[in-house]
Amino acid sequence: METPSLANVARYLPEQVERMPDAKAVQVPIFGGDCANYSFQDLNTLSSAAVVYLKQYGIIQGTTVLLMVKPGFDLICLTFALFRMGAVPVVIDPGMGVRAFLSCVERVKPDALVGIPLALRLSQLFPKVFGSLRARVCVRKNAFLEELRRVVAQGVHREGAYVEETRTSDLAAILFTSGSTGPPKGVCYEHGMFEVQVGLIRDAYKIAPGEVDLPMLPIFSLFNPALGVTTVVPQINPSRPVNVNPRFIVDAIERCGVTTTFGSPAIWAKVGRYCKKHGIVLSGLKRILMAGAPVLPQVLEMFESILPNGVVHTPYGATEALPVSTINSKKVLHDARALNESGCGTCVGKGFPGVSVKIIQPVNGEIEFMGNVEEVSCGDVGEIVVRGPSVTRAYYQEPEKTRLAKISDGDAFWHRMGDLGYKDAQGRLFFCGRKAECVVSGGQLFYPDCCEGVFNVHRWVCRSALISLNLDSKIVPALVVEPKHWKHVILSRRCFLHELRALGAQYEHTQAIEHIFFQRRLPVDVRHNAKIHRIALGRRWSRKMGAQ
Repeated sequence: METPSLANVARYLPEQVERMPDAKAVQVPIFGGDCANYSFQDLNTLSSAAVVYLKQYGIIQGTTVLLMVKPGFDLICLTFALFRMGAVPVVIDPGMGVRAFLSCVERVKPDALVGIPLALRLSQLFPKVFGSLRARVCVRKNAFLEELRRVVAQGVHREGAYVEETRTSDLAAILFTSGSTGPPKGVCYEHGMFEVQVGLIRDAYKIAPGEVDLPMLPIFSLFNPALGVTTVVPQINPSRPVNVNPRFIVDAIERCGVTTTFGSPAIWAKVGRYCKKHGIVLSGLKRILMAGAPVLPQVLEMFESILPNGVVHTPYGATEALPVSTINSKKVLHDARALNESGCGTCVGKGFPGVSVKIIQPVNGEIEFMGNVEEVSCGDVGEIVVRGPSVTRAYYQEPEKTRLAKISDGDAFWHRMGDLGYKDAQGRLFFCGRKAECVVSGGQLFYPDCCEGVFNVHRWVCRSALISLNLDSKIVPALVVEPKHWKHVILSRRCFLHELRALGAQYEHTQAIEHIFFQRRLPVDVRHNAKIHRIALGRRWSRKMGAQ
């Protein structure tokens, strides 16, 4: 049997030091103040010191390490230290709630915890959940960096300057899903998958060494040292990203010369409104990647004037399979917008090189082999499955969920995205909605994105959600609308409803939606604050209607 080749994204860091040792690797701006700057040489030296420091606690190759550190230089430094020593960082969303978080920890059973003081206190409050820990490492603000500098001053950091020889198939990290449509699951990332992702993202978006990135999801900062790109740490609460002050984001972009950035559509809608209100133009920004949920065309249109020299890209993927496809705002607004607003779903573009996308007949339950699937015809809606070198193979220690999500195909696996969609004659992929969130009523299937697109064009609608409404044991489709301003509901409810129903009456697939409700804020996921919890909404309004 052929031995797998070696791979480890940490190897790029010393390579960048050889090319541009003094170039900025990380910038930590403070609104209205100075930036803390770290060069590639600094990051390489301090991550080498972190290897030595972590080994003192018994952390070695293969150790699973629950990483509970706030976004910033400490997190980037520690992650590269863990990668270069072959340890396995475990990353769980901090905003999912204590109960869900503890459930994730209990399933992973990590060997070590590296975290801020609050994280260590949490581990002491729940000794049974954290009973697997053999080591606890406290990362105090400023104090941790001082510890690493002491290691450097002693010259011991050279003992950690190596990069472990890890194979492409070796476990590199366990990254948890957001749990937006079910319990969060730990996704097994192999070292080779990270290497492939770096190449796909670099080539697709033409990201060049020397660029400056503002990643508003911490995990995306891990690719930057490999790309020779400066990471600007945003002032953002990772557990509540949508609460970010848009002034801080705009300030960081302008002061640090940001050229590329990633964030959820909810964050960018907020930043876009701020820029429009204050007449701000981000002329130095080359690209924005918006992902995590379908992006409304209205949000893309807003950035046409804000980015005179840049383009918005909306990549499609999942924690288990990233990236899958991509499309830019110019293509959406020129063509795909009209399709979305007439109920054809959201166009998410064409697949990345080397990533295969198929549309199969939806199946409830396990599909063991790819030979057992039935592909649907072009233009027909089905279940989206993907295969490629960056597509993950398993969930950590959850074989049943792995079997439900993966389809064997020789030596490879197809991942079931859990989404429904179709391909058009041009080979473009259209997203129609999550499989679990579709509504079946009277023998008809209603797709969330296809229905919501029709109503979202209304001038007073911020966003909407198709739900399954249980009325006297009968399931009917209904719509919950989040208005741009609640005053539209208070002052003009009857007019608002009349106009929404008139929009729905124009298309066959939305004519049956008679029940329309208003809600100040729709419940969304904690990671991107953009994926709507339609199932929870359906239960809420079913209970409310049943109580009347």
